[in-house]
Amino acid sequence: MIEVLYFAWLRERIGVPRERVETRAETVAGLVEELIAREERYALAFADLASVRVALDQELADFQAPLAGVREVAFFPPMTGG
Repeated sequence: MIEVLYFAWLRERIGVPRERVETRAETVAGLVEELIAREERYALAFADLASVRVALDQELADFQAPLAGVREVAFFPPMTGG
């Protein structure tokens, strides 16, 4: 089981701030594919992956990163500096 966190507009589109997910995915991209296959709300949230960032156990990662040993996956929009 992996704890999946959603922030900002991703949380709004999916409707929950977090959930525990049983996954067979080997990478973040595979997890996203599994989520999209669940329901349309996930498909809407992940429609444009260029506008989504991911962190694995609070470390920034990319969508090809492996999930082996990961306890937490967080999805959020890009941060803007200022």
